[in-house]
Amino acid sequence: MTSPNSLDAILRPASIAVIGASRRENSIGWQIVDNLLQHGFTGSVYPVNPAASSVHSIKAYPSIGAVPGRVDLGMIVVPSKLVNDVVRECVDARVGGLVVISAGFKEIGGEGVERERELLEILKGTGIRMVGPNCMGVINTHDSIRMDATFAPAVPPAGPVAFISQSGAMGVSILDHAESLGIGMSQFVSSGNKADVSGNDLIEYWKDDPATKLILMYLESFGNPSRFVELGRAITREKPVFILKSGRTGAGARAAASHTGALGQTDLVTDAIIAQAGAIRAQSINHLFDLAMAFSNQPLPAGNRVAIVTNAGGPGIIIADACEAQGIEIPALEPQTRERLRSRLPDEASVRNPVDLIASATAEAYQFALNCVMEDPGIDAAIAAFVPPLGIHARDVAEAIVRVNERHPEKPLLAVLMGKQGLPAGLAQLHEANIPGYIFPESAARALAAMWRYARMRQRPTGDVVSYPTDDAAVEGIIEATLSRGELKLSEPDALRVLEAYGIDVVQWSFAKKTDDGAFPQTVADAAEKLGFPVALKIVSPQISHKTDVGGVVLGLETGEKVSQAVETMLQAVTRSSDATVEGVVVQRMARKGRETIVGLTRVPRVGPMVMFGLGGVYVEVVRDVVLRLCPLHDSDAAQMIAQVKMHKLLEGIRGEPPRDLDALAETLLRISQLAERHPRIVEMDINPLVAYAKRAVAIDARIQLGREEEGECREEAVG
Repeated sequence: MTSPNSLDAILRPASIAVIGASRRENSIGWQIVDNLLQHGFTGSVYPVNPAASSVHSIKAYPSIGAVPGRVDLGMIVVPSKLVNDVVRECVDARVGGLVVISAGFKEIGGEGVERERELLEILKGTGIRMVGPNCMGVINTHDSIRMDATFAPAVPPAGPVAFISQSGAMGVSILDHAESLGIGMSQFVSSGNKADVSGNDLIEYWKDDPATKLILMYLESFGNPSRFVELGRAITREKPVFILKSGRTGAGARAAASHTGALGQTDLVTDAIIAQAGAIRAQSINHLFDLAMAFSNQPLPAGNRVAIVTNAGGPGIIIADACEAQGIEIPALEPQTRERLRSRLPDEASVRNPVDLIASATAEAYQFALNCVMEDPGIDAAIAAFVPPLGIHARDVAEAIVRVNERHPEKPLLAVLMGKQGLPAGLAQLHEANIPGYIFPESAARALAAMWRYARMRQRPTGDVVSYPTDDAAVEGIIEATLSRGELKLSEPDALRVLEAYGIDVVQWSFAKKTDDGAFPQTVADAAEKLGFPVALKIVSPQISHKTDVGGVVLGLETGEKVSQAVETMLQAVTRSSDATVEGVVVQRMARKGRETIVGLTRVPRVGPMVMFGLGGVYVEVVRDVVLRLCPLHDSDAAQMIAQVKMHKLLEGIRGEPPRDLDALAETLLRISQLAERHPRIVEMDINPLVAYAKRAVAIDARIQLGREEEGECREEAVG
């Protein structure tokens, strides 16, 4: 847990030493000192260079130990081979915090990995926190600090956005883009290798920073996903978090033995972690800043009803289509609103929603129409779209939009200015007035939809981790017995026994062990008689993974005679097609028709155990209509997983079908989460299908894959 002030030396320093400060213009050591001075850092700056008496006309010192007084922050810009010696000097000089700009560490592999390990060992136990290595620096725009300790050419204005970038090059681009859009930042951190200070540390620090209202993150990897989810649950209720995540979550070299294991190797894992934390994933840099403009400048909508005001039908239709695709409604305006609009607009104008003012609309017409729709009690937000015709200027329309926004601060107002004429000036006016302005209709619709989803997310129940009474000794016994035979896959009878030990409802079944005395078919038939017809038969063999491929599954048998015949046929088919050893046959009572779902478990390296839910059959195999979440699940997570499956309405009951038992499905997910937490040697699992009925959910088939002890552990990076 990050203590409240543990990063103050880095982000709120009163003095900074630049170790490696340079007289060589445009070098990194020169640029950092220049940025500190140019942007008015309110504290003391100490250049450190043994070969210079001054840098930027400021007295330079030969070493950090020679600097008078206490140094809060040490900026290290020396060759990588010298960094660790400089860090030792900083420890001796009791420097408060470090930012290591220098590259040449873990990112290059080989000796760089060892150099970074040694660097962390030097800092161990000192209480000194470090950003980097291999980073671009840090910024704090607060008027009492005004620190630009980076080598970036641009710095954004002060504002409510805190930003972390794992990539230095991306950081430069992001700062430049933010400045051009007028997006104000409270703090910026280029985290580099995240050897010490991580994204989790920073969002925890920013949680209580009054100058930070929302958090943006560019990430290439999650260090400690479980911690991120835990922090995110609390932080995103107060401050939105947006994440642009590059790359894919790898699942190691182990081949997936289940649907869930295969899906654990996809980008669905990243989506799951971000969603479970309550954060919002951006798809591009543009999308990230589209969201930042809206959230940092406008209130959250009270509902999802938007009015669109435009001077051209095409953009209005595009915005309406984009909004509806995102779950935003375009409702009819109140009769009195339409009458009021009609009283002053030309006959050719449309007073429906979207409101089309036609091409001749003036800035005054925009102001009037926007005021009307914003005052409509059935409208929660508005989008103003403008395409410049001859004689009407974007800057004039922008001024009108600004006046409406000032009059209605309680409802979000977004703008779309299209075309080249006057566009830069118009957008600049909007941004200066804290109105998000876009050049494409879809951007505004997507941003407003995100605001509505976030507003709803803040109201979701926190939930709790629920514990169920289970027979863990029985599960461990099954695991030990399987591993002692040199096997990593549980037999189907053992997989069903694990489910029963965890209180999961399983279709009635029996296991008939194979014998060589000729009585085996009758033994299976006797088991079927006890269960009651019709029954299904499934061959059990450690060498057979796909039973249907070898004729090892027979369904709908209604008499003992048919069961005996089916057993003989199955044994012959298996003998012809493989050298597999048959251990016996699982006999199951045929389940009545219900809605098939799938529940799974997989352990993703560097992430941890994840539970999956989806609809069965083609929905998981082809459409991939599934949701994953990181363990341990809260009860609210389980309910949301079911609700977020795209085809969830099939579970609510359609065309006369009764709704399915969603509580039973949620309880199964929570029990599997508990199984994952308590039995780390289970690395993959599918219950497929788990059939949902009106009053229960019943497991029909289960597949469980084990791993060696080290495979079952959640392997995380050293610091998250």
